[in-house]
Amino acid sequence: MLINLFLVIYGLAMCFVLFYSFAQANLLWHFFKFKDRKMPMATINDKGLPKVTVQLPIFNEKYVVERLIEAISSMHYPKEKLEIQVLDDSTDETADIINNCLKAFPEVNFKYLHRENRQGFKAGALKEGLEVAEGELIAIFDADFVPDPNFLLKTVGHFKDDKVGMVQSRWGHLNEDYSLFTRLQAFALDAHFMVEQMGRNAQKAFINFNGTGGIWRKSCILDAGDWHADTLTEDLDLSYRAQQKGWEFIYRPDVVSPAELPPVMSAIKSQQFRWTKGGAECARKHLWHVLKGTFPLKVKIHAAAHLLNSTLFIAILLVSLSSIPVWWGFYKGLIPLEYFKLAAFFLFGFVIIASVYFFANLNLSHFTFKSFLRFLWELPVFLAVSMGLSVHNAQAVWEGLTGKKSPFVRTPKYNLAVKGSNWVSNTYNQLKIPPTAYLEAILAIVFSVMVVVSIYTGTYEMLVFHSMLALGFSLVSIASFKSYMIHR
Repeated sequence: MLINLFLVIYGLAMCFVLFYSFAQANLLWHFFKFKDRKMPMATINDKGLPKVTVQLPIFNEKYVVERLIEAISSMHYPKEKLEIQVLDDSTDETADIINNCLKAFPEVNFKYLHRENRQGFKAGALKEGLEVAEGELIAIFDADFVPDPNFLLKTVGHFKDDKVGMVQSRWGHLNEDYSLFTRLQAFALDAHFMVEQMGRNAQKAFINFNGTGGIWRKSCILDAGDWHADTLTEDLDLSYRAQQKGWEFIYRPDVVSPAELPPVMSAIKSQQFRWTKGGAECARKHLWHVLKGTFPLKVKIHAAAHLLNSTLFIAILLVSLSSIPVWWGFYKGLIPLEYFKLAAFFLFGFVIIASVYFFANLNLSHFTFKSFLRFLWELPVFLAVSMGLSVHNAQAVWEGLTGKKSPFVRTPKYNLAVKGSNWVSNTYNQLKIPPTAYLEAILAIVFSVMVVVSIYTGTYEMLVFHSMLALGFSLVSIASFKSYMIHR
């Protein structure tokens, strides 16, 4: 019977989500063990400070590049031991802005490197810069970051241990209160940087360089094979190659590197597509090598959960679509009601995931009553929007797993820190509406109808789930059309 096929799809997808939640529970446990650990800080009087090259990969960043250069020029480190590479691939007036801005800091050792050919995109720029880098340590910051002036002093001390290859800081957020969507992004990223990174690092499982806000040992990058441009997440790719070679990574949650969150749905989708597809590409490239390696079992399990975490969007989409015929089966008596009661076991996974976000976000706000109240609405809205992004992100994951290649598309930066700032005039806004936006609108209507039908028929088994889907697809589709069509 066809209804049984949908029930199997629904059950298998829910099992995948449940097993992933078990890995998250383990990370949460180790987060509690790790969160109060103190880290050493090198001092300005330390004569043994190594020479550092700071790399700033830039491509058409006219709104934020001045802020970046001003912040980098204020870093506390001996001038004679600091080199700053401005790796500029820009094709617009950003290049002129950079050159004018650099004139204001003649005392800083800036090296301006402009490429006419964007071969390899960000990975290519970092690789070419590395070839002429003078530092034995390489710090990297994207254009939308405003680094802590003491970033280098707080991190270089770890490299006294010859086994350490990379130190990653925690991302902060310059504009998390700008809108609902920036707040939800902060909500998600804080869980990654608090529970996931800390939980993995505490048990010496593989963590990842997050593309920015980190510092590498140059010899580690070279030993791991240098930067590759065959995935959209060159940072995750290099991280896994380096750790498979035996290099150790250190995560510093107490060192914060503030950055801008995309305030527009088109920009959010651009970033999400690159992250989810790149993660799937890295799973295709590295997962088997890790699983057949001689690493401890816990490292293999967390590597699998880490590399396959973007596959959750395929599971969510399958659960969402199959839930309609499954609901019909319950309504018509084709599926025993006991099956639905048995499915309540999957709520355990939801409790785990909710706990991860609860402790990650409230730990940062010191468990205030205000932050608790905010969590009560943020969690369901975040889950709903995540479901609403499942079509877009599932496409990205499928392309990554099947090897379909696509160019590196940067996330537009806006330099919007306060409510009321206008993003409409940003020349980097994306105007082409992807086909998935129309499908999201259709699913918003479908699940809204399912909510009405469930209430009308008195069959409430899927009501909460379908309500969240209706909300999520509605928010994502409306925001998508608004951001893509505002200029038309």
